Amino acid sequence: MQVNSGAHYGHLLSGFLTRSASWLAWLMAVFLGGYVIGLLIPDSGFNLFVDGWLASLLKLSLVAVCWVAVVRKRSVSRVRVGARGLERFRHLELLLTAAAVSIIAIVDSYSLWMLIWGTRIFPQVSEVGYFLFFALMLAVLVIIVRRQLRGMVWSVVLDSAIGALGAASVLAVLLGPMASALDAAGANAAITAAVAYPLFDLLLVAVVVALTTSQGPVAGRRWILLVLGLLVFTSTGLVFALLETRYVLGTPLDAGWAVGLALIAVWADTSSRPDLVQNNSTNGLAALALPAVSTAAGLGVLLLASQTSVPPMAVGLAAATLALAAVPLVSRQVALRRQSTTDELTGLPNRRALYAGVLGRLADDKSRNRALLLLDLDRFKEVNDSLGHDAGDRLLVQVGRRLQGGLRPGDLLARLGGDEFAILLEHTDQVEAEAVAGRLRATLADPFTLEGISLQTSASIGIALYPDHGDDLTALLRKADMAMYKAKATHSGHHVYRNTDNRHGDARLRTLQELRLALTRDQLVLHYQPKICLKTGFVAGVEALVRWNHPERGLLFPDQFLTLVEEAGLMHALTQEVLRKALDQSVLWSAQGRTLTVAVNLSASSLIDSDLPERVGTMLSARGLPPTALMLEITEDFLMVDRDRARDILTRLRASGIKISVDDFGTGYSSLAYLRDLPIDELKLDQSFVFPMADDARAAALVASTIDLAHGLGLKMVAEGVENSVAYDELVRYGCDFAQGYFMSRPISAEALDEWLTARQSAAARP
Repeated sequence: MQVNSGAHYGHLLSGFLTRSASWLAWLMAVFLGGYVIGLLIPDSGFNLFVDGWLASLLKLSLVAVCWVAVVRKRSVSRVRVGARGLERFRHLELLLTAAAVSIIAIVDSYSLWMLIWGTRIFPQVSEVGYFLFFALMLAVLVIIVRRQLRGMVWSVVLDSAIGALGAASVLAVLLGPMASALDAAGANAAITAAVAYPLFDLLLVAVVVALTTSQGPVAGRRWILLVLGLLVFTSTGLVFALLETRYVLGTPLDAGWAVGLALIAVWADTSSRPDLVQNNSTNGLAALALPAVSTAAGLGVLLLASQTSVPPMAVGLAAATLALAAVPLVSRQVALRRQSTTDELTGLPNRRALYAGVLGRLADDKSRNRALLLLDLDRFKEVNDSLGHDAGDRLLVQVGRRLQGGLRPGDLLARLGGDEFAILLEHTDQVEAEAVAGRLRATLADPFTLEGISLQTSASIGIALYPDHGDDLTALLRKADMAMYKAKATHSGHHVYRNTDNRHGDARLRTLQELRLALTRDQLVLHYQPKICLKTGFVAGVEALVRWNHPERGLLFPDQFLTLVEEAGLMHALTQEVLRKALDQSVLWSAQGRTLTVAVNLSASSLIDSDLPERVGTMLSARGLPPTALMLEITEDFLMVDRDRARDILTRLRASGIKISVDDFGTGYSSLAYLRDLPIDELKLDQSFVFPMADDARAAALVASTIDLAHGLGLKMVAEGVENSVAYDELVRYGCDFAQGYFMSRPISAEALDEWLTARQSAAARP
C-alpha cells in the first residue's frame, strides 16, 4: 500500500500544533491572570515587573497563540488535500487577526520600553499601530459578515440588518455625551481619531451580534469571544481617549486592553481547531427576539429624542430601524394576497384566481367566444399509491409547466385541486377548442421521469363553450365537468358538452353515491367460474368475479360499474372487499373438504400498492388458509408500465407461496422479457384467441404455439372462453393445462357452485 507522505506529515504537524497551542493557551492565561492581579494591587504606580516584564510576556504569548492558530489551520488544510498541494486558505480572518494582535504588541512594547529606557517616544508610531489594528479587525469583521450572509435567506438578512441598525442607534445615543465631553475638553485631532477608529468596529460588532443571534446558539458560541474581545478593547480605548490628560500607566484600565486581546486570541485558537463543529441551525426564539428588541430600541430612541437632545445620527438610525422593520409586514401582506390566489404546489392560479379572472374578463367583454377546458389526469391515484404523494406532487408540477407552455399568452390556466386543471381559452370556437385539447393531450403524452421511472400519463378533457353552454363560470365548470367524465367513460380523450350529457352526469353522480353505499351495505357479491384441469377433468380451482346486487337495477356486471370505481378512487376498497369474501368462502369450502384455489383479479391501481403482499398474507393467516389457497391474476398492462415495481411486489407475493397468473394474455403489450424476468406461474390465454379455433387454422396454430411457449418457460397455460366441445378437445390435444368457459360452466354463485360440484362428482362416480 502506498502512503501519502504529505498527508502523514500534515497529520503529525497538526497534532504537534494542537498540543503546543494547549500549553501556550494555559501559559497565556497564567500571564493574563498575574498581570490583572498585579494591576489591581494598590501600589505607588508603575511597576517594572508587572507593567514591564509581565506585560511583555503576556503580549508575546498572545502573539504566539494567534500565529500557532494560523499555522495549525494551514496544516489542517494541507491534510485535507494530501499531496496535491495546499488548499486555498479559507479562514483569512485568522491571518489578519494574528497580524493585528502582533502590531498592537509591537507598538505597545515599543512605547513601554522607550518609557523604561527614558528614550523619546514618537506618538505617531502608536497612532499608526492602533489605526492598523482597527483596520485589520475591520477587515476581519467584514469577512465574517460576508461569510455569514452567504446562502442566508432574505428574511434572516433583513432581521440581521434590523438588529444592526437598532444596536447602532443605541450606540449613537451613548456616544453623544462622549463626543460632547471631548469637545468640552478641547480634544485635538489625534484624540478624535482615536475615538473614531473604534466606532467602525463597534458598528460592525453590532452587525456580527445581529447575525450571530439570527444564526442560533452554535454560531453564537463561535463568535462570542471575538465580539466580547472587540467590545472590551474598543471600550477601553474610548475611556482612554476621555482620560488621556489624566491617564497613568499601571492602573486597572490597562487590564481592559489585555483582556480584550486575550479574548480575541482565544477566539483565533478555537477557530483553528479541526474538530470545531459548525452548525448554522437557527434558534427560533433568538431569531424572533432580535427584530423585536431592535425595533423596540429604535422606538425608544425616537421617544427619547422627543424629550431631550439626541444626536441626529441616532435619530436617523432609529428611523431606519423602524422603516426596515415595517418591510416584513408589508411583504407579508403582499405574500398573503398572492398566496390567496396562487396554488401552493404548482404556482399556478388557484380556483379563487380563476373565478376572479373569468369574472373580470366577462365584465370587460361579453361578446367574445370563449371555451372552458376541464382537464383531469387519468389514473393519477396509481402514481400516488405506487410512488408516494411526493412523486404525485412532482408530477403535478411538471404537468402544470407543460400545460402552461402549450397555451397562448392570453389564455388562463388554473389548478382547481387534486389532478384537475381548468383552462379558459380566449377568442375560441368549438373547432379550435378541440384542437387545443388535442395538442395538450399530445404534450402530456411524452414520458415524465419520477423516482428514476419513466412514466406515461394521459388526460381526459371536458369542453364547455361560452356563451352557448353558460354565461358564468359556475355553469361552465359544471358542464365541462360532465363532458370530462363523458370523455373518461368513452376513452375519447376529450369531449364537448352536449345536452344529453346532463342526464348522463346526473345518473353518474347518483350511481357513484349508490356505489359508495354498496361497499358499506354488503351489496357486492361474488360469482365463481370453475377452472378445469384438461388432463384429469377435475376442478382445480375457481375464478372469483364480482357482481353488484343493486337494490333497484338488479344484478350488475363489472363492465357497468368498474370504470366508475376506478374514477372515484374506490378500487382499493373494492379489492379488499373481494379478497375478504373470496377467502371467507375458501374457508367454508375447506371445512367441507373441498380443496379449491380461488383466483382474484387485481387492477393495476391495486397491485402497485407496496403493502399488498403483507396485507394479503395477514388475511390468509387470520383465516388459517395456506398461501396456495389464493391465486392473484394481473394484467400485462401493469407489467409493462412499471416492471421494476412489478418485480418487487410479485417476488414478495411468490416468496409467501401465493400463485401469480397473467390474465388476458396476448391482448396487451406482450413481451418475452417479462415472461423471463418476473415470477409468474401461469398464463391465461384471452378468449379472443380461443373463440375462432374451430374455423381458423391460423388461430389454432397461434394457440398451439402459445401453449408450447408457456411450457417451454415452465408455466401453466389456461384457456379462457371455451364455448364448445370442439375447442375443448383441441385444447386437450394441444396439451393445454386448464380451461374456463361456458361449455363447462358460467360464473355462478357459491351456492350454485356447490350444487354444480356435487352433481359433477356424482356423474363422475356413476359407471
